Amino acid sequence: MAAAVPVVRHARREDVPAILSLIRELADYEKALSSVLATESSLAATIAFAPSSSPAVISPDPTTNLPITEPTSPSKPARCFVLESPSTGEVVGMALYFYNYSTWRARPGIFLEDLYVKQSERKKGYGRRLLVQLAKEVEAMEGGRLEWNVLKWNEPSIRFYESEAVGAEMMREWVGMRVDGEGLTKLAHSLD
Repeated sequence: MAAAVPVVRHARREDVPAILSLIRELADYEKALSSVLATESSLAATIAFAPSSSPAVISPDPTTNLPITEPTSPSKPARCFVLESPSTGEVVGMALYFYNYSTWRARPGIFLEDLYVKQSERKKGYGRRLLVQLAKEVEAMEGGRLEWNVLKWNEPSIRFYESEAVGAEMMREWVGMRVDGEGLTKLAHSLD
């Protein structure tokens, strides 16, 4: 008898509590739980969801070959895949992402903001399943790349990403830059 396979699907509005719980677990793992400002209502307002009636399996729109979800917009820029445990049906993993663009390739892509699988559900191939689904989405939109950041100290994740199973390459020449909080406000009004 074959083992049950976990379901990977686009998040529905009713998945918001599970998504927030996973975000908090990830932040706790990264020693930054106090930085989480997300709430159920702010997530519900900023993620483009699949309809509640959507099937568990991802079925693409025949005209675009992309899954049917709410459209993204400046106020709803993100999408999220969730992974359900095959034994319980509980959401135990997520890949929250948004679209980006490569000027050099003149093609769209996906930026993976957060990939997280509950600690108790690791070593089952769930992270890889989420990455595979993201790669399929990039291919379906004829995109150029899938990219993400990882903390320098997170050696287990780096080993996983660089493994033959995933094949990611660390971008050693690039350094992430960020402006947020008071710095963002200051920059936005620096020419006023």
